[in-house]
Amino acid sequence: MLEQYLSNTQIENGPVLETGPLHQDSALLDAYSRAVVAAAEKVSPSVAKIEVTQAAGRARNGEPRERQGGGSGFVFTPDGLVLTNSHVVHDATKIALSLPDGRHFPAHLIGEDPATDLAVIQINAGADALGLTVAELGDSQKLRVGQLAIAIGNPYGFQYTVTAGVVSALGRSLRSYSGRLIEDVIQTDASLNPGNSGGPLISSDGQVIGVNTATIMGAQGLCFAIGINTAKFVATRLLQQGRIRRAYIGVEAQNAPLHRRIVRFYDLPKETGAIVLAAENGSPAQKAGLREGDVVIAFNGQPIAGVDDLHRLLTDAQVDVKTSVTILRRTERLELAIIPQESK
Repeated sequence: MLEQYLSNTQIENGPVLETGPLHQDSALLDAYSRAVVAAAEKVSPSVAKIEVTQAAGRARNGEPRERQGGGSGFVFTPDGLVLTNSHVVHDATKIALSLPDGRHFPAHLIGEDPATDLAVIQINAGADALGLTVAELGDSQKLRVGQLAIAIGNPYGFQYTVTAGVVSALGRSLRSYSGRLIEDVIQTDASLNPGNSGGPLISSDGQVIGVNTATIMGAQGLCFAIGINTAKFVATRLLQQGRIRRAYIGVEAQNAPLHRRIVRFYDLPKETGAIVLAAENGSPAQKAGLREGDVVIAFNGQPIAGVDDLHRLLTDAQVDVKTSVTILRRTERLELAIIPQESK
């Protein structure tokens, strides 16, 4: 077998293995390795290790207690703006970051959005920050399942660690620690660990395609990143306004199935809704007449299948704007006027 294989690759100067399957596999692996190395070398100088000090209540003697935490982030403007996760810097009393070139800087929070787990911080450096390497932001709408994905961060404090995998799925939803659902999340099998949070997920050409945010404890190869298009939108709003405005109506609700007869009678597009458990005193919901037991089935003419749909529609465009909420009260279908307020 070996002699036959060698004879098939015989040329004037002797046997060569250039056309053999082993060489082809080696060439593919070399190309993969070069892609990862090139992308990592391009982006790594912009990746920051973030260290924070957070308030942790008070000791028995009344002295304030502090705890240390941290994560990752990446520089995305020449003047030292850094993208990271909200949960990395939330309630921080002190923020410091270090770069791969050995420079250390204090930083301060520009703004955060717990609903998408994103935050923007600013390096306090002035002229010293000149010469920062800026990560190039890509387009998460152009991603395809199966393409190469590379994560860079500081897991467990091990600085500038690179892992690689593929985009496992697109369009996932992930619950943020604020309770809202983050849409269009990227699923990847590039290994993430505590400390990777806020670091970049990059493509083979060295563009940032996502902000690493979460893993599922106990699972392997299930890691998630917020799409860079979402991050660009949030960062722009945070820079302009310091926060993301969202509407609020003041109800405690949960998903609930609708009776089939009611669905058929009213020809409803959804078979579930959001049942009101309570309406806060003085809230827009209470002023509109929403009661415990009402089931919200539409908001501003858009069907509601549950609490997440309601959250999705309560955008800044709805703040202080009179709109309609459609409910089922027992078997009666009602339409109420409501004026959402800005969420605090």
